[in-house]
Amino acid sequence: MVKGLVSVIMPTYNCGRFIAETIASIQAQTYENWEIEIVDDCSTDDTQAVLAPLMEQDKRIHYHCLETNSGAAVARTESMRLARGEYIAFCDSDDLWMPDKLERQITFMQENSYAFSCTAYEQIDEESNSLNRVIKTVEKTDYNRLLLDCPVGNSSVMYNVGVMGKFEVPNIRKRNDDALWLNMLKKEKYIWGMPDVLMRYRIRKNSISSNKLSVIKYHWILYRQIEHLSVLRSVFHIGFWCFLKVFKIK
Repeated sequence: MVKGLVSVIMPTYNCGRFIAETIASIQAQTYENWEIEIVDDCSTDDTQAVLAPLMEQDKRIHYHCLETNSGAAVARTESMRLARGEYIAFCDSDDLWMPDKLERQITFMQENSYAFSCTAYEQIDEESNSLNRVIKTVEKTDYNRLLLDCPVGNSSVMYNVGVMGKFEVPNIRKRNDDALWLNMLKKEKYIWGMPDVLMRYRIRKNSISSNKLSVIKYHWILYRQIEHLSVLRSVFHIGFWCFLKVFKIK
């Protein structure tokens, strides 16, 4: 583990259109002691060609490709395994960071002795235009609060590896980020939220999470097979999630 180093965890699959802009937002950070561990889930587009000149120019960018297409959870776990940093920060390969994201979030964590944190974020479209919607975080999120509606943006999360260690991402196709946070909250009581908007989350028409109905099955798998909640409690949480989506509360 390299003290002060932030390892950026970046699984990717067919994000050649967006990944250069994502990396540019990391290269623009005011905090410069970082590395990016990109793990490619066997992309079939030009992702590798896009990355080649970027890696040549900046040796902090590291690229690895899985032998077979295995899903985002496996790619994320492999990226975490490769990380050398004192901190791990998550960034999906189509999202963007504000330039002072790392500096401000590390300061927030160090000044308050927090091991696990996230930030508020705004939504953008496929052309990187703002959708004028900010997703606020809450002051602190524990296991039960996260089960309720998960007020955590994946690409805003950072944690202290020295305090919490490394984790394996539960291998489900969807909701594996939620499953990871739940697992981590068994080690650390809270994810502490910064109210500052430090990440931009890209809404894509054909993304894996865009079909809300198909996600219900994975909620059930998460609650019953991974978290081993009762049938009643699982039904309650799925019903609450559907309520939020129907009335567009979240």
